[in-house]
Amino acid sequence: MKKFTFKGVLDGFRSSVQAAPRGTEQEIQETLRPDHFQIKKTFRHGFPFSPTALAWDPVQKLLAVGDKGGNLRLLGGPGVDAHVRHEAGEAVLHVKFLINEGALVTATADDQLHLWTFRQKIAQRVQSLKFQRERYYIKLSRQTKELKGITCLHLPLQSKWIHVGTERGNVHVVNIETFALSGYVINWNKAIEVTRPNHPGAVVDVSENPLDASKLVIAYESGLVVVWDLRARAAEWRGSLGTSGPGEAVRAAAWQHDAKLMTAHADGALATWSMRSPRPTSLSYPHAKANKDGKPEPCKPILRLEWKTSRTGESLVIFSGGLPTDKAGRTHSITVLNGKSTTVLEMEHSVVDFVTLCESPHAADYQEPYAIVVLLQNDLVVIDLLTPGYPCFENPYPMDIHESPVTCCCYFADCPSDLIPAFYSVGRQGNKKAAGFSEKLWPINGGEWAPASCSYSEIILTGHADGSVKFWDASAGTLQILYKLKCSKVFERRGGYEEESPLAVQQAALCAESRRLCVALPHGHVVLFKFRKAEVHAETHVVEVPVITDAVEEETSPEVESGRSTSLGRGAESVEGEGRRSGSWAGSALRVRGCAGTGGARRAPGFQAALVALQHGPPHPVTALTLNSSYGLMAWGGERGVVVLDVWRRCVVAALPAHALYLPHPEAPLARHERRSPELDQLEESPASPEPAEEALPDPKLDTRRKSTPWKNFNLKRQISKVDLKLKAAFGPQENEETIEKGNSQFYCETAATAEVAPESTTDSPEADDAGERRPDDDKSQLSSPLRVCSDVFERMHRELQEKRATDVYDRMHKELQERWQDKERGEITPDISPSRIGDDEKATRPDNLPLFDEDGKPLRPPRSKAKRKEDSTKDQRDQRLLSVPNIKYNKQESVKDLRKKQATQQSQSFAGNLMRRFNKLDSSFSRSRSSSMSSLENISQEGIQCLAFADSYTKRSDPTTLLPTLWIGTTLGSVLTMMISLPEADLRHTQPVVISTSGGPIFRLKGSILAMSFLDCNGALIPYSYESWKDDSKDGRERRERTPTKQSSSGSSHMSPPPSGAEAAADRQFVVIASEKQARVVALPSQNCVYRQQIVDTDFVVKSEIVSLKDSVCLVNYLSTGHLAAYSLPSLRPLVHTDFLPLSELSFQTQSKQRGIVDPMLSIWGQQLIVNEDTDQIAKTFCFSNRGHGLYLASPTEIQKFTIDAEFCQQLNEMIGELFLPRDMPEPPKESFFRGLFGGGSRPLDREELFGESSGKPSRSVAKHIPGVEGAGQRVAAATSEVARAHQMVVERGDKLSQLEDRAERMHSQASEFSSSAHQLMLKYKDKKWYQL
Repeated sequence: MKKFTFKGVLDGFRSSVQAAPRGTEQEIQETLRPDHFQIKKTFRHGFPFSPTALAWDPVQKLLAVGDKGGNLRLLGGPGVDAHVRHEAGEAVLHVKFLINEGALVTATADDQLHLWTFRQKIAQRVQSLKFQRERYYIKLSRQTKELKGITCLHLPLQSKWIHVGTERGNVHVVNIETFALSGYVINWNKAIEVTRPNHPGAVVDVSENPLDASKLVIAYESGLVVVWDLRARAAEWRGSLGTSGPGEAVRAAAWQHDAKLMTAHADGALATWSMRSPRPTSLSYPHAKANKDGKPEPCKPILRLEWKTSRTGESLVIFSGGLPTDKAGRTHSITVLNGKSTTVLEMEHSVVDFVTLCESPHAADYQEPYAIVVLLQNDLVVIDLLTPGYPCFENPYPMDIHESPVTCCCYFADCPSDLIPAFYSVGRQGNKKAAGFSEKLWPINGGEWAPASCSYSEIILTGHADGSVKFWDASAGTLQILYKLKCSKVFERRGGYEEESPLAVQQAALCAESRRLCVALPHGHVVLFKFRKAEVHAETHVVEVPVITDAVEEETSPEVESGRSTSLGRGAESVEGEGRRSGSWAGSALRVRGCAGTGGARRAPGFQAALVALQHGPPHPVTALTLNSSYGLMAWGGERGVVVLDVWRRCVVAALPAHALYLPHPEAPLARHERRSPELDQLEESPASPEPAEEALPDPKLDTRRKSTPWKNFNLKRQISKVDLKLKAAFGPQENEETIEKGNSQFYCETAATAEVAPESTTDSPEADDAGERRPDDDKSQLSSPLRVCSDVFERMHRELQEKRATDVYDRMHKELQERWQDKERGEITPDISPSRIGDDEKATRPDNLPLFDEDGKPLRPPRSKAKRKEDSTKDQRDQRLLSVPNIKYNKQESVKDLRKKQATQQSQSFAGNLMRRFNKLDSSFSRSRSSSMSSLENISQEGIQCLAFADSYTKRSDPTTLLPTLWIGTTLGSVLTMMISLPEADLRHTQPVVISTSGGPIFRLKGSILAMSFLDCNGALIPYSYESWKDDSKDGRERRERTPTKQSSSGSSHMSPPPSGAEAAADRQFVVIASEKQARVVALPSQNCVYRQQIVDTDFVVKSEIVSLKDSVCLVNYLSTGHLAAYSLPSLRPLVHTDFLPLSELSFQTQSKQRGIVDPMLSIWGQQLIVNEDTDQIAKTFCFSNRGHGLYLASPTEIQKFTIDAEFCQQLNEMIGELFLPRDMPEPPKESFFRGLFGGGSRPLDREELFGESSGKPSRSVAKHIPGVEGAGQRVAAATSEVARAHQMVVERGDKLSQLEDRAERMHSQASEFSSSAHQLMLKYKDKKWYQL
């Protein structure tokens, strides 16, 4: 007899494992390392959102734009576009260039001055100065709507001293080099008259006399204008309109080159001053006409003013505003006064600021203006002043991304190289150069940019609210419009219908190789476009998509009616007809132009509508959209189910609700007890047995009454009663057999006579085990109200919240609920007897006739075998179980792989524990609600489609050698399901139908919604998707199917090895990578074994996930709700990088809570106002990852920000960025004539160093605080060294002064002693003498 040893047992296990060859055991070499990753923002494109400030460098030809979010854009010639951001994110109020010095100064809303340098390619902040006592009143700015203490800046040409006007009315002087405050201060109480009784207001403008730099004009908000003599430190002249009204307030001031002053006022007046009288020499209202009383009509304020002259003698006065108040249609304008002619240039948006472009930067010279740059709220306009009519320049920048709000984005890096020329050619045909633009070149041409040779092309698609899709060339760091597609040309609008953005693009899918584009619209309509180079006249095929009626859970009533249609039927025709009569759905307002029977329509070159799928009935928003040109299929899904459409035969292949995907034959008539859908609580409680349970399904007539709970009528008690009724319907006993036949399929039923158990239920309730030991009446009383345990707690909490008696209501309620439920659950034990653990060999035979009552008429307890659960048993083994319901067949289906984190063996919790998790929304341990509905509690178990992917995969374990076309479906509850596709032969494709069958249950299951799915071959390389090559209909009539590595950088070699033979037939051939909001899994196919797993987050969630190619390898990239980017290698899911990138709050402008002020009611209950339960789907639509480590996101409603995770690209980035600063010669100052110099004319120099330097005294330390720059360690070290040296020098000087003082004190002491002795001697000399002896 062989001796038994533990080593022998282990050897036996090893031999048994080695006997089964598997492809997953092969070691896959992964080349990606953490040092290959570096996250960096690269290029920013678009128009600055909410701009606030504008500046111009006339020598470097650069433009600076600051916005409300603290961003600063530097614009030059083509390719010269730099972006920096202030750390605090405060609004940029003012920007001033240090002309031709490669630096600029900004003032932000937090009372800080910042010095930036852009002599290098990336601008950096050098140092800052924060003012602390310059707020007089807390008021709102007229333009930025922000609090501000710094109201204006003035930096004279080639000066290192900048004048800062403040809200308090003072003017400070700051040294640009050291950013130190000068001791020279112009206080408001010294600038005003002694007799003035009130404060003059904030300083609105500061500027120096062009001919005398020692004369500084200060304009106050109240209307006072002061000319300050810097040398005399006193006011030389004061002036005001003297009207003592609100219209007297000054808004702007400007000098002419010959020292004439003009001010703009709040009543639309322009005043000219001579400095000899306190009243203006002339006062005019350019846009005011005299009314019946002879007085000028009221006008709007003039907010900005400039006064320029040319050598021809022309004088241009340019200002914004000033139009009459009754001209509602002409509120935004720029007015140009040229002599006696007045030209009003109307603008589409409100004017933020403008600057006049001049040839000479010297104020004392003829400026020679040639253009005006106007910064509007949503656009940048440049006006040509040298061409009659003042036309506009054609803007070369991509400033029109936000022409219509962006709703979704798609990013394709390394796309086919022939796409960009094709799109550009059709776009150029459709976009002819508009008339009316200036023929001169774009005047903002500073900097230098050499186009880098990029080996690959990049295309960005943006979908917009008006139904348009724009194609952009994003190669080599630039962004140029290629082509614009308008979905509105596909439809005809019917009258009597109003809806906001009925054609907004919700989803877009592009097959770059076949040049086919799918676009999903809000109602659920889907349009398929084909690319053609030539114009055609043809009909547009229309396919009507039936209503999917069995997916949306009824909300307004807990009772379920029996009348219901099948998934492919039209059970909601009455509801649809009612909706069409009321005009409440977009389907009733859209009609396809050129459909069958209308004779067709003309289609311009480019993407032409080939097929339109119209969604009937209530809206079905599309959350997932995919296209496979090789299969000729298109699929999309939403909250109510999935739709598969045959593009070639133009018919709907399948339209199934989510629960029907769990059935093996959804096309057959379904019995009520066969409909299944996974339930959230069951999935959480039994990770080892995740088979779906049956779920109550509503009547389709009730779906149309689904409404969100209004906040003002929100009542906690009413909501709890709703949930109580719904849970009673799901968990309560059945009344009679008739109710069972026409009611919902239940999870558990306790009535012994008519008990019905879902064969695929994953958990058993404790009440079900004891059903045979209790009377029906007792059981009904026990389950009459599942919320009886906690209803009084909720009512008391609701009352305390209304009365506001305590602040810790949430914590106390949470604690009390836990204690009560723990007490209730104590002693209750539920064995794990789920059918997923019943082995094929261990199944007990089902008895046909079981005794239901004993001899005394009492119900018998159903026989059960409570086998002990084995912890190390395989997933295919199941514990023995006798089903208590006779005559119900158990259908064996594909086993479910639960890929959630393995938990320790635990007892099933009771209903109270399930309810606890439903209320605890912040836990997010399984699935986060991605819906923006207010009733999150009632929608938590609703399952929708979140991810779709076509692939050739090994789906069947029973047939490991067959590669089948498959549609992989990921749901919002973490289930991964498949639909096998049977395609006819190529020659019969247009005549034979496509057959689709479901797998009959989820293959895998993860925590959270499924976000991404992709496939790898046995070597870990990304499997390219199949496609049909694009062909020009006029040149090539043949159809061919190929495979391309578009989504990876490797060559297009065959990704599948020949069919194996022998023992290798069971080896795994594929890996499927599945990423959810919580986890990531790599599963081997066809064995369906999870080979790698990774818990990405625990309490947070993943916003966007994608499998991308990088450096001839593949990785999984995730953007988390914490603002981090995390990357994992594939297939091992080894962490590569996890670093902070972008706070989710910066993207929250896209969420509905920001747009509509919606807050989830459950979060309100728990006292949390977080973004985690907001609708982040919109953020995910505009956040994209692409190949080669590139990505982009919608940084603001008007801007797109690109970024990269590739360290190699970051090293090359500096070569792709344009040069901002170029060495240029400063224009010579104007030469003074002989007679001006003889008679005292011309400009007078000013020694500002003498006035503002150390001789001016030391400034008050409480006025401003110096902040060193964050960037540039060398600069900080140099500054610190200089400060230490300066301090040391001051100490030495102080020691010298102290020694000198000591010497002086000693000298004074000796002199005093000498004086005392001489006085004593003199006293002794004349002590005894009489007066007459003197």
